[in-house]
Amino acid sequence: MTVPGRKQIHLAAHFPGVNSTTVWADPRSGSQIDFSSFEHLARTAERGLFDFFFLAEGLRLREHKGRIHDLDVVGRPESITLLNALASVTEHLGLAATVNATFNEPYELARRLAALDHLSGGRAAWNVVTSSDAFTGENFRRGGFLDPADRYTRAAEFVEVARKLWDSWTPEGRQRPFAHTGRHFAIEGEFPLPRTPQGRPVVIQAGDSDEGREFAASAADVVFTRHGTLEAGRAFYADVKRRLARYGRRPDDLKLMPGVTVVLGDSDAEAQERAAGIRRQQVSPQNAILALELVWGRDLSAYDPDGPLPDIDPDPDSSLVQGRVRHGDPFETAARWRALSESKGLSIRQTVIETTSRQSFIGTPRSVAAAMERFVAEDAADGFILVPHLTPGGLDEFVDRVVPLLQERGVFRTRYAGPTLRSHLGLAEPVWKG
Repeated sequence: MTVPGRKQIHLAAHFPGVNSTTVWADPRSGSQIDFSSFEHLARTAERGLFDFFFLAEGLRLREHKGRIHDLDVVGRPESITLLNALASVTEHLGLAATVNATFNEPYELARRLAALDHLSGGRAAWNVVTSSDAFTGENFRRGGFLDPADRYTRAAEFVEVARKLWDSWTPEGRQRPFAHTGRHFAIEGEFPLPRTPQGRPVVIQAGDSDEGREFAASAADVVFTRHGTLEAGRAFYADVKRRLARYGRRPDDLKLMPGVTVVLGDSDAEAQERAAGIRRQQVSPQNAILALELVWGRDLSAYDPDGPLPDIDPDPDSSLVQGRVRHGDPFETAARWRALSESKGLSIRQTVIETTSRQSFIGTPRSVAAAMERFVAEDAADGFILVPHLTPGGLDEFVDRVVPLLQERGVFRTRYAGPTLRSHLGLAEPVWKG
């Protein structure tokens, strides 16, 4: 049972995909396209009373030196199609799809999400992402059409229009025409679906820039963040929560949930050993060079992954790797990696492991439960989106061994309190704005 006065933890599950999180070489690693894989992970999340199941989506296969990167290739089904199928094999679990606001249109997407919300009984969510790169746009005959500065202005207007469409039916079931004229969209007509069971689908946002944080404060219900340490989490949490007031929102109107990984063991030493083994599997020699080339923007295939970092400078204008986000200034990143490598005597592969593959929570089930409770109690997060390194069984151990301890501590539900995703998240049904 939950304990009054103790901040409750929210949990969600992310199906890992095209990145170095997944350990493909593990014999337990299953298909990335068979429905059974998604069904197993979703059923496990629902058995653990998680808030929602979260799917990422890429609009183009990423390229490395002009060729498809072979460690990324998976046949991931389209998210909303897949979630509609999962709605039939789950009863309570929220169903969140990542859909790009740059390469879709409000009417079409609002209709698909409203259909998912109706078919699932009020469990739909939309993770809003943006893109401005010509590489992705080539698949849509829109290469480079959107200035990067307009990514969030279009996304904000997109969400505004979608909500107008969802609100064009009154709570009593009366349909009203919609009309919108703005910088990016000018549409009018009649929306075909009544107001959905939870009023509107839940909106999730992932973005760490200042404009991304402002967009989250103005429009999102959940933020998917990468801030995994207690200190970084508290700073991010305080910054985003304080922005809510200027939009007439309360702190509880937005849930901050970092993506995290968990490695368990019967002792802390065993958990640390398992975590180190997983990191070595995730960062193979090939992946280590790829990570290095993403920062340096140069062909570094001649370098030994077990040797020192290159002494040449990055190329900031490189297009060597396509479809991956190049985080931060490459010169600053290279300098930081060199300093770390020199201070600890690390090779290329060891440096990449140290900087990109550290698990969030490592320890016994009891110590992990305590650490998670501390994060939430000290306002570093409202909960966590778990990203397992294996599919489809990567959540099983956490659900079996950690969830009961969170329940024992009184910080996690023992049953679903309501039928909709908004009820799981503790979000009020949105006020109708006709």
